[in-house]
Amino acid sequence: MTKAPLIDVVAGARPNFMKIAPILRALDARRARGGPLSYRLVHTGQHYDARMSGDFFAQLGIPEPDVNFEVGSGTQAEQTGAIMVRYEALLASARSDLCLVVGDVTSTMACAIAAQKMGVPVAHVEGGIRSGDWSMPEEINRMATDAITNWFFTTSATANENLRRSGVGDERIFFVGNTMIDTLLASMDRLRPPAFRDGLGLEPGGYFVLTLHRPANVDARDPFARLLAAIGEGTRGEPVVFPVHPRTAKTLRELASLPAGLRLVEPQPYLEFNWLVKHARAVITDSGGITEEATVMGVPCLTLRDTTERPETVTIGTNELIGTDPARLKPALDRLFAGQWKKGAIPEKWDGRAAERIVAALEKLLTER
Repeated sequence: MTKAPLIDVVAGARPNFMKIAPILRALDARRARGGPLSYRLVHTGQHYDARMSGDFFAQLGIPEPDVNFEVGSGTQAEQTGAIMVRYEALLASARSDLCLVVGDVTSTMACAIAAQKMGVPVAHVEGGIRSGDWSMPEEINRMATDAITNWFFTTSATANENLRRSGVGDERIFFVGNTMIDTLLASMDRLRPPAFRDGLGLEPGGYFVLTLHRPANVDARDPFARLLAAIGEGTRGEPVVFPVHPRTAKTLRELASLPAGLRLVEPQPYLEFNWLVKHARAVITDSGGITEEATVMGVPCLTLRDTTERPETVTIGTNELIGTDPARLKPALDRLFAGQWKKGAIPEKWDGRAAERIVAALEKLLTER
């Protein structure tokens, strides 16, 4: 009997978890019907507390990892090195047939490099996206990962073109859609309000959701204070629910005061956070993934960045790039309050079936080569 090809599914940080959950479900479903693939879930431990990791596994139905490197906190170089050392040791003792990485976090790049050095091919889910901003650690991770990826599973036509321009042949590009949207669509009827909803007086369409964690926005105290002041002014006294990222918390502690409308809360589990987004007047963020979820839910999104690796959320969806200048926030929010925000649409293949397409492609790649 032929041994089932073994895929290492790698996850390490919160953005990964929403992307691997539907892939694991699709692999399990195919296996139950006699499919040829098996997998090993490898958690690097890059995000290591319950709020940033454990809650997501439970809510998304992700099984306990087969392996957990538990690398914990550290600089990017420290995390990269620790992950590579541990993954190399795993492959040396129990080799897999494919390393499947997702997104653009440190774990993505580190495991891709270690796999290729051990002669294990790499597939990259969400390959080909680019912001063009090399000051973002994620952009370096994307570029390094894609440079050594064998097969790319892409979310958009723009990503396909980015890869073609870099010399990748069409036979290595699989336009499958967006696994994070698979997770969102599968979870819509389970979204639930956080326990603090009533205490904060949150009414549907009467509050904002704010997320900030990028160094350009949160690391320097005075610019961060000016940005928060502009958010407070532009949101006209409505509650601004602000789940605080650990990186952001450090600078917040240095501020003498905060705008009156700001409501600081802990990082939220997946179901509660997306309930907040779904019922918000708008989202203000410097994240990438949230812009995709807001687009699918039809919620206006203001991105405090000058570039985005997800341009379809701007050209097709509900997102607008506001930039990092606080003065640009109020005019945009005035348009929002005036009912002049664009309606947006849903990008091609963001239909909840991306993971099925990925598994179908993997079966061909790993059993027919």
